[in-house]
Amino acid sequence: MNKKLLFVTVLVIATCGLIYELIVGALASYLLGDSITQFSTVIGCYLFAMGIGSWLSRFVERGLAQRFVEVELAVALIGGSCAPLLFLTFAFTDVFRVVLYGSVLLIGTLVGLEIPLLLRLLKDELQFKDLVSQVLTFDYLGALAASISFPLLFVPKLGLVRTSLLFGLLNALVGLWSTWLLQPVLAHPNRLRVKAVLLSLFLVAGLVMGERLNNFSEEHLFSDEVVHATSSPYQRIVLTRGKRGFSLYLNGNLQFASVDEYRYHEALVHPAVTRAGKLERVLVLGGGDGLAAREILKYPEVQHLTLVDLDPAMTGLALRWNELAELNGRALEDPRMRVLNTDAMQFLREDTSHWDVIVVDFPDPNNFALGKLYTTGFYRLLKRRLAPDGVAVIQSTSPLYARRSFWCVDTTLRAAGFWTHPYHALVPSFGEWGYVLVAHEAAAPRRPLAGGLRFLSEDTLDTLFHFPADMSPLPAEVNRLNNQVLVHYYEEEWRRWN
Repeated sequence: MNKKLLFVTVLVIATCGLIYELIVGALASYLLGDSITQFSTVIGCYLFAMGIGSWLSRFVERGLAQRFVEVELAVALIGGSCAPLLFLTFAFTDVFRVVLYGSVLLIGTLVGLEIPLLLRLLKDELQFKDLVSQVLTFDYLGALAASISFPLLFVPKLGLVRTSLLFGLLNALVGLWSTWLLQPVLAHPNRLRVKAVLLSLFLVAGLVMGERLNNFSEEHLFSDEVVHATSSPYQRIVLTRGKRGFSLYLNGNLQFASVDEYRYHEALVHPAVTRAGKLERVLVLGGGDGLAAREILKYPEVQHLTLVDLDPAMTGLALRWNELAELNGRALEDPRMRVLNTDAMQFLREDTSHWDVIVVDFPDPNNFALGKLYTTGFYRLLKRRLAPDGVAVIQSTSPLYARRSFWCVDTTLRAAGFWTHPYHALVPSFGEWGYVLVAHEAAAPRRPLAGGLRFLSEDTLDTLFHFPADMSPLPAEVNRLNNQVLVHYYEEEWRRWN
């Protein structure tokens, strides 16, 4: 046996094994939300299944080499197919969680079989201490390679479906070259080669058709035609077109529909702008679609507008996708505009400026990565950057569908030292939607609304701040970084409606 090539085999199968784990965890968080819960349960089940596989390896007493190659081919088929299978299952069935955890358990069990079988194949070639140290070294190196390359290279360049198929192909090729490495101890190497070649061809075909498979599943996830879809290191971005115009989805969650987004963005921006002492310097956190910026730039007093959005794929789309650029009034091309693609919390830590108006337009806190942007820690950073007579506004989910979540945001802002003035507006695509206006002290109206608004007027503006009984305040805990109670409130409340 060629020991060097067998150690390369260990490196490849370790990389593939972790990639499948990351794919399933990422896909579950995309489709189900709450990334920490999804990754935690997927990793736990996967490691448990690996333990089962290691235990089962003791019952393989004959034909170790044959079984090792067969396991490789099985991992290639199931692991390589897991992402397209899960997308299709989510789109067409109601058994997604069953298939999700069934896949995790099956892949984990097979991966758990690989290393024990390989160790037994090599036991006569090396001393035990050298065997264990070298196999585990290459195993951990493969895990490192997977953990770095997955978010930085494979997801943004290939997406989850083609990454899954690519690593399935790598596993199939490992199985194929193992038929030559292990030929002296294989009973039927040619049969295995035929299986490996056929499986490789199947996975190559899947790679070629990968984008079509992805689009096919997404067309059934969304009621309207998918006209643009891309994956970034941070999210899946999908634009659809239908009777309501076009709509933007991030990780499957609706961000706006062009037919009524003006209601959302006018309500987000103008109540804050009318109360600010000055309008020279304005900051938007989130809002990479440029629609909040469009509303802000209606005021000629604005001299500098900075938009901070983590994802360059989103701000690039707002610049280059013609329909979205027209909808946002080509705001990102305005000479007063500066776009920064960086983490909002990091920006607030490092920024030394004071802003007259701050508009916080993050997606809803449906996972812990977003939930940190609704904590007292984040709001205290925000408070330090707000000018003494400045005003900020935070989109705060629905006070009707997620009532406790909405008032949790208000409670958290007050705990951070803000004066708060919550309000709401009806956006047909979302239903009743909520916002919280904040300042260092009570802020009164100072200037008239911009002209040409489609929803707000001087007469209707004050009505936004009145809450009916079914949206009135509820007691809620403060959302802190170490408890993220808001994410739990949000998941519990929206589960009733979805």
